[in-house]
Amino acid sequence: MKNITVIGAGTMGNGIAHTFAQKGFKVALVERTQEAIDRGLGTISKNLDRMIAKERITEADKSATLGNITTFLDLKTGVAQADLVVEAATENVDLKLKIFSEMDEFAPADCILSTNTSSISITQIAAVTNRPEKVIGMHFMNPVPIMKLVEIIRGYSTSDEVTTTIMELSKQLGKTPTEVNDYPGFVANRILMPMINEAIETLYNGVAGVEEIDTVMKLGMAHPMGPLQLADFIGLDVCLSILNVMHDGFKNPKYAPCPLLVNMVMAGKKGVKSGEGFYDYSESRKAEKVSASFK
Repeated sequence: MKNITVIGAGTMGNGIAHTFAQKGFKVALVERTQEAIDRGLGTISKNLDRMIAKERITEADKSATLGNITTFLDLKTGVAQADLVVEAATENVDLKLKIFSEMDEFAPADCILSTNTSSISITQIAAVTNRPEKVIGMHFMNPVPIMKLVEIIRGYSTSDEVTTTIMELSKQLGKTPTEVNDYPGFVANRILMPMINEAIETLYNGVAGVEEIDTVMKLGMAHPMGPLQLADFIGLDVCLSILNVMHDGFKNPKYAPCPLLVNMVMAGKKGVKSGEGFYDYSESRKAEKVSASFK
């Protein structure tokens, strides 16, 4: 397996492309606009520069990594030579189903189709293809070049051969693959999102403030980042989407998103990506200043 196509150059997509390219794979990075491509490549370049500054790689390594990435604005062309496609588009089920239908049509018959979804059913995604046995979940963690875990999710029809191939491929990337079953939220978000949602409920109910909630979890539970800061980092819109998927999938009220989260997303307060969430990022991307809405 040499040729990898990544669909989407956003936060997860550019991280996945970076990781494969740094390990010597030929990567086709597909996006809808040149602006999105340029932004994704810019992020990869900056992240490589940080690694150079920390003496983890050399300038030659950076050049080789960027040289392994070719960009495409057309999905049909971008997947034409792929041995594996990793879809990393927005966490929207209708969009993912459309992309998988197109990938199935244009990718080689022996190509494995994977998705970086953090909550949507692999079985549902695979059902729109003519190769459900070759569809699998590869849920990378953010930031992809640093985080070791990859959740490997088998759909109902995913073959043993494809699962073994993707597990071994993940190890080649220096990751630790962990196989989980296909249920809403899988493992990572089934546990993480209710915790984040409960932290938002705690704020919503006036139990404590933003900094206080995050401090309790950082100092009391040894979390490297408080749940409200983490929600901002993930994106409040992404958190809301995942909670909605789990709430719809399980029909259990414990997964219902907090009204405060719903209102913040509707108001465009999505966290770091929008410049404001529970914290104000207008002056720094670090969670150093609580949003004026919560003071």
